[in-house]
Amino acid sequence: MLRRAGALPFTLLVATAATGWLYLVRPSLPGPRIGEALPLDELSRHASAPLVWFAVVWLAAGAAIGLYARWSRIDRLTAALLLGLLVSGFAYLQSGVSISVVRQISMRDALDAADTLKVVYLEAIAVALPVAALAPARARARRAPVVVAAIVGGGAVLNLFHMMLPGEDTGLLRSVTPDSVGPFAHAAGALLAAALLVAARGLARRRRRAWQVAVGVASVSLVLHVLHGIGHGTTITAAILVLLLARRHDFDGPGDETTRPLIAKRAVAAVTAVAAYGVAALWLNQAAADQPFTLRFALRELVHGPFGRSPHLSGPFADWYPWSMLLLALGAVLWVVAGWLAPWRHRVVQVERERELARALVHAWGVDTLAPFVLRADKSYFFSEDELAFLAYRVVGGVAIVSGDPIGPPDHGDALVARFVGHARARDWRIAILGASEAWLPAYRRHGLHALYHGDEAIVDTETFSLDGRPIRKVRQSVHRLDKAGFTTRVLRPSEIDGALRARLEDVAHDWRGDQPERGFVMALDALFALGDDDALFVVGLDPEGDPAGFLHFAVSSAGNALSLSSMPRHRDTPNGFNEWLICASIDWAREHGFTRVSLNFAPFAALLAPETDLSAMQEVQRRALMTLKGHFQLDNLLLFNRKFFPRWERRFVVYEKRRDLPRVGIAALAAEAYLPFQGERR
Repeated sequence: MLRRAGALPFTLLVATAATGWLYLVRPSLPGPRIGEALPLDELSRHASAPLVWFAVVWLAAGAAIGLYARWSRIDRLTAALLLGLLVSGFAYLQSGVSISVVRQISMRDALDAADTLKVVYLEAIAVALPVAALAPARARARRAPVVVAAIVGGGAVLNLFHMMLPGEDTGLLRSVTPDSVGPFAHAAGALLAAALLVAARGLARRRRRAWQVAVGVASVSLVLHVLHGIGHGTTITAAILVLLLARRHDFDGPGDETTRPLIAKRAVAAVTAVAAYGVAALWLNQAAADQPFTLRFALRELVHGPFGRSPHLSGPFADWYPWSMLLLALGAVLWVVAGWLAPWRHRVVQVERERELARALVHAWGVDTLAPFVLRADKSYFFSEDELAFLAYRVVGGVAIVSGDPIGPPDHGDALVARFVGHARARDWRIAILGASEAWLPAYRRHGLHALYHGDEAIVDTETFSLDGRPIRKVRQSVHRLDKAGFTTRVLRPSEIDGALRARLEDVAHDWRGDQPERGFVMALDALFALGDDDALFVVGLDPEGDPAGFLHFAVSSAGNALSLSSMPRHRDTPNGFNEWLICASIDWAREHGFTRVSLNFAPFAALLAPETDLSAMQEVQRRALMTLKGHFQLDNLLLFNRKFFPRWERRFVVYEKRRDLPRVGIAALAAEAYLPFQGERR
């Protein structure tokens, strides 16, 4: 406690000593000078100090204060802000008193004059930065990255606004630089502010690369501010840089090494595109004006153009060409930086060992009716450390879409979910679990995930299913009608289907699908004959001539004694009730062979479209919205079909991290299910 209490007097002592060093040692160094660096001295050039020497002295003072803060265990951010403000206040009061004494004016006027001195800001910045770098870190705060990102984004917007405002350049080098340097600094500042805005998003996700970009951009921006116009923008940029240095331990998300070649390609492509546009525009303009076009002239204009200034051009072309180059350069910077900060790229890779291990775990522990669908070829597997449990997933647009619940011993699931959440967050992937069951929701909530009701899965209990009774008479009539018409069924394992029948079944599937893509990810298999006899089943409906008229394709859940309907293609001229007839035949076969459940289709929002209990006010609003959309998207078709078999309903959920992720999760899910033209990276 005494150590921390001594930080304030120690800081004042060091600040006084730094000012004394500027008095005692006055090296004759070339370059710009800092005005009013020496209080009580207003003789010509006596009150100023060389910029290099001023920086050395005050950075050394900041390092000494930072080491004391480290010794006294004061948090980085607290020490940098508090001690930096203390030095700024000390410099402000010292300069005010000095001006009042030397100029013989009132203290109020003197303090007003001191407020405009650059030295007041520079001394605080020179101290705060080393303190932020050297002082110890406080333990991580869960929301700190989001707060830092918000401050950085807000500061970038303010800096961008500052760069757009008109005004004179009053920086340290204004008197020794060409007139073009000021506009150059403003344009460069605008590009840097835009890059800082892009980096802010990555900061919110703890990305180390975003932190590196933000620190680099803020550092260059601070130099531009110091050299070409100290003011409020300087203070904002310095505060951002101090904040980033002080909270650097919060940003540890690794970057994707595979993006390095991508960034190099983007940078080359961006530079080439901007240069090609600039040269073509210049050549056409010179040719139209009957003026010579030289390589030297083109290079000179290409250097000036991206910064919004082309001093050697005239006429209307000079009015719009620099702006077009600036906008192109801005877009190129954002494109390259966004690629560097993008989430990890991911390609689906299934090695044979992992696939066999996943199949074995599905057979042993896959009691859920969705478990067999994880054996699709377009999913990657994430195993627990002991490889006794796993999740199946695919990354689409930066969203890790998980198919169903964990598969493995129930006591391994919690640790597996925690490990996958950490794995995804380290790669800046959003998380979406599709088809999650209600039983697993508490485990997901323990790891910061939230659930949204998505729909109901229709499951028929084979032991209790019957065609007797008035309520199911329409299905019974369909079965009798197809039987009388001479239609028959064959239940076949994949190995029992010869080449000729296989070709016919594929023709049926192609005829039914038409030009539409093969849809499904969570509750469908990706290929008719991708799985073996233990994992798939065909129930084929034959017309009176013995030709396949349609079929049902089931995934087999051995551990759950269940069949899960994957697809039900048919020729479009089959009689009404054909699918109902096939499903009844499948249920009969399942009952005879020891399968207790047959999972039919998934009905989106079934509990809202056809509620069996009273709805809350919010659910009633949702139901009305769905009823409005029902006619456009045929939301209730599967619901009405499934209800014919009087199944029991199992609620399914979408699990996600944050509400703001839902639009992105929705787009990624639609893409994974092939309802959108892009489906993520796969191999």
